[in-house]
Amino acid sequence: MRTDLIRKTALTAAGLAFTGGAIAGPVTTAYAASDAKPATQTQSDRKGHGERELGVRYEAQPNFYYCGPAATRNALSVQGKNINVDDMAKEMGTTEAGTNSINDITPVLNKETGKTNAYRSVEISTPDADGKQTDTLRADIVKTVDDGRAVVANIAGTSTDTDGTTHSYEGGHYISVVGYRDNGETVKIADSADPNTASYWISTEHLADWIATRGYATS
Repeated sequence: MRTDLIRKTALTAAGLAFTGGAIAGPVTTAYAASDAKPATQTQSDRKGHGERELGVRYEAQPNFYYCGPAATRNALSVQGKNINVDDMAKEMGTTEAGTNSINDITPVLNKETGKTNAYRSVEISTPDADGKQTDTLRADIVKTVDDGRAVVANIAGTSTDTDGTTHSYEGGHYISVVGYRDNGETVKIADSADPNTASYWISTEHLADWIATRGYATS
């Protein structure tokens, strides 16, 4: 399938292990901005027209390696929950090398949601997502968002959103998926890396390729 991604690393590679200081500037900025003025975004909730967005109480990650706990915190905020990222980092085994895989995120989502089977991990183990994997991701996002929950995805590489902005996480990253439109063809991302790009839309096809070799937590 068509893709504009640049990368491939193992599914169990750390969620944030940037080389060459690629993320050092933006994350430092995000931390300062978060301290000065916590970012908040509230989205409308629409059903029946092929689109829905969930309200997110957004917070930027406090350091370069907390993307896993931060994405999970943002995802849980749509359920009205506010869990300390340090506590989640301990549960996930997050270190300066990042959070190992989506399989460390899913149990925390289940615990904080209060249901043992609210979330499950789905892997896209191939270098690029095929049509079936993309269709599965689309259906999973629509179902999860319609259930009032956000998806958490482990991504790696470079992709472009619907506005033409490039987002690059060569060492890996975690994001939350908090909405969809066009019956799931396009999805809304909450990205903890930088409050200046706290949210954006991306095609599900591009997101599937962004997740490829890694995985996501979904209903």
